[in-house]
Amino acid sequence: MKEVKAALIGLGFMGSTHFRIYNELAGVRVAAVADIDPVKLTGDISKVIGNIGGGDNSVPLDMTGIATYENAFEMIAETDADIIDICVPTPLHTQYLLAALKAGKHVFCEKPLCRNLEQLAEIREAVKAADGLFFNAGMCVRAWPEYDTAVKLIKSGAVGEVKSALFRRLSPSVDGNAWNNWFMKEEMAGGAALDLHLHDTDFVCHLFGRPHAVSSFGVRGVVSDKGIDHIMTAYDYGDGKLITAEGGWCAPNNVPFEMSFQIICEKAAVKLDAAGFHVYWNDGKIETPDTGDAALPTGWHRELEYFTACVRDNVTPDRWQNPDSIFDSLTVVMAEIESATEKKTVEVKYV
Repeated sequence: MKEVKAALIGLGFMGSTHFRIYNELAGVRVAAVADIDPVKLTGDISKVIGNIGGGDNSVPLDMTGIATYENAFEMIAETDADIIDICVPTPLHTQYLLAALKAGKHVFCEKPLCRNLEQLAEIREAVKAADGLFFNAGMCVRAWPEYDTAVKLIKSGAVGEVKSALFRRLSPSVDGNAWNNWFMKEEMAGGAALDLHLHDTDFVCHLFGRPHAVSSFGVRGVVSDKGIDHIMTAYDYGDGKLITAEGGWCAPNNVPFEMSFQIICEKAAVKLDAAGFHVYWNDGKIETPDTGDAALPTGWHRELEYFTACVRDNVTPDRWQNPDSIFDSLTVVMAEIESATEKKTVEVKYV
C-alpha cells in the first residue's frame, strides 16, 4: 500500500483530532506539523479544549519523526507531504490554502472555509485552476454515520416524501476554548451562525439541494463580542416542505452538546436525539438502522479516511462533497447572516 503523508497546520481542537485520526488510518502518516505555539510542537496539547468528542488531551501527541515548524509557509514549501491539512482560525484559511495549491499539494481545509464572499471567490478560482489536485473541506456532518444513513434512507424512497425537517446544533459556550479566544470575535469566527450553524446549513443543502431563499432570526452578543450567537432559519424550496435549522453556543459550559434532527416523511419519522438514532414508522414499528463501519465512528474519521484513500488511488473525491457544493453552502449561510441582520427574507444568489 502506498503511504499517504499529511502535513497539519494548527494543533488546536480540530488539528489534534485530525492528528490522532491520521495515526489510526492504515497507510497514512503525519509527516509535518506547523503551529505558532512551540509548546504544542512538543506534543503537549493539555490546554486544548473542545465542545464535542475528541481524545484525552492530557496525553501528549507522539511527535517522533515528525518535522515541526512555527511558520506554516515554510512547512508548505519544504514538506514532501501529499496533503496540507489546514486547522487554524477561519480568516487564515485562504492564505494557506492558496499557498498549498500553488505548491502542488492536495488540500483538506477545516470549516468554515473562509470568512467572507470575497475570500470565497479567490478560493473558487484557485481550486478550479489547480488541475490534478484534490480539495475537500471539513463538512463532517455529511459523513457523520447517522446523518449519512438518513440521507441514504430518504434517497431510497423507503420513507416516502419529506414533509418537514428540523435540525439543531446547540453547543455550550466556547468562550475561552481557543487561541486568543478567537471564537468570541465576530470578525474572526463569524459568530455561531458561521462557525457552528454552518454544519446544518451545509447538510440541508446536501440533502435537499439549493434553497431559493432563507428567512433567519438571530440574537447577537450573548457570549461573543457582536456575533450572531444563536440563529434559526427557514429554507424556502418553493415546494411546500418546511425545512428549518437552529444553532447556537449561548448555553453555560456545563450544558451537554446537542446535534439532532427530526425528519417527517410520508411513511415514517427519521430522528436523532439523546435517545439515539431511530426510524419511527407510521404503523408503530421502531427501527434502529445500521450506520456502517464501527471502526470509523465519526464523520471526522470517515471524511479523512476517504480523502486519503482518494489521494492514494488518484481518484477525484465525490462521495459526500465536491468544491461547488462547499461553495454553495457557504453562500447560503452568508445569506442567512444577511437575513438575520437585515430582518428580511433574502434570496440566495449563487455564482
